[in-house]
Amino acid sequence: MAKSIGHIVILGAGESGVGTAILAKKVGYTVFVSDKGKIKHKYKQVLLNNEINFEEAKHSEEQIFKANLVMKSPGIPDNVKLVQQLVKKGIPIISEIEFASKYTDAMLAGITGSNGKTTTTMMLYQMLKKAGFEVGEAGNIGDSFAKQVAENDFDNYVLELSSFQLDGIVDLAPHIAIITNITPDHLDRYDYQFEKYIDSKFRITKNQKETDYLIYDADNQEIKDWFKNNKTKAKLIPFSLKQKFEEGAYLKENKIIITTDKTQFTMSLAKLAVQGNHNVKNTMAASLAATLLKVRKDTIRESMEDFEGAPHRLERTLKIRGVQFINDSKATNINATYYALDSMRKPTVWIVGGEDKGNDYMELMPLVREKVKAIVCLGIDNSKIIKAYQNVMPIIVETIGAEEAVKVAHKLAEKGDNILLSPACASFDLFQNYEDRGNQFKEAILKL
Repeated sequence: MAKSIGHIVILGAGESGVGTAILAKKVGYTVFVSDKGKIKHKYKQVLLNNEINFEEAKHSEEQIFKANLVMKSPGIPDNVKLVQQLVKKGIPIISEIEFASKYTDAMLAGITGSNGKTTTTMMLYQMLKKAGFEVGEAGNIGDSFAKQVAENDFDNYVLELSSFQLDGIVDLAPHIAIITNITPDHLDRYDYQFEKYIDSKFRITKNQKETDYLIYDADNQEIKDWFKNNKTKAKLIPFSLKQKFEEGAYLKENKIIITTDKTQFTMSLAKLAVQGNHNVKNTMAASLAATLLKVRKDTIRESMEDFEGAPHRLERTLKIRGVQFINDSKATNINATYYALDSMRKPTVWIVGGEDKGNDYMELMPLVREKVKAIVCLGIDNSKIIKAYQNVMPIIVETIGAEEAVKVAHKLAEKGDNILLSPACASFDLFQNYEDRGNQFKEAILKL
């Protein structure tokens, strides 16, 4: 039997944990996976099939502290006692993204941001795929990066990166980094300090070199402020709805203008498959990245003209008796819901609520006054939402399940209205995750 190169302990047996276990075993580590909860059947089968040691419903400290290296799943906060004990003992803790990046020579495009990162990732992946690139889509989306490196090892990867994944990087340096935008989110994980969350997002560029690129939203105040006090070695490529650039992307006469390396091409806004200003920006970011990777202009245009949006993101579902249902369950923060409400063109019954992450609902007040005719709360504690809107909204109803919320919303809606699920909150009070929330919403519509 080959000599082990070290002992890795993996905390969390979800997509990233099991993917890391597969790759770690392949490259020569002895592997132990520990999950405090029950491991899903499909992941347990993978561990058994690969003869990887694991435990569930507990963390055995005597086993865990034997590690030379720990991979912590992104859902586990840094302030958990076990994690702090590992830090005290000097045992390095990294993310799956960091671990997997050490075992591939692929070109990496990393995409982060408070909103739009899934859509931008999907857009860039589609462009590269259509252009004939050998490419994998990973990170917060699809099969884990580590699993793909172990089983396929593509020449290129498009990685959707959350702040939690970026917190666990040491040497990761994407050739192309994209920051779609930064607005307050997940502040409960950052001691309610917005600056810490902003710094976490900018970790995507900390190891980039002069030959790498950072594509960013030049309209975003937090990004602009960061650049006043900080530097990156990467070449900066901005995009904007308001400003023009010699190099970057901007709007002119209802066209997107893309300019890189002195080459320029345009895309008509009217022909884009997904509409709304936020999707214009996502298109700009993905198109800039594709252009830097020498994808043909026609391929980029075609990709954006037939692009299908991300599930649970402003997903138009059924129309029943003239009422359009829209599933935006992926909107887990105020800014995402701002985009959703801003794109509504008809009177809207708004389904909102869940596990609050320190939201300031007053930021949505102008849009609520203009667009919303009734509010249906979908959460265990709706007190902040009710307090924010009780003086301006004649109808606010509390519900504690998707089926009830859909029934109530449908009663309140009239022909020509929208019913929008855009919760502005995490889903964990009533649902497994935002996908579960969106799927239950869609199932409830079918039962009407």
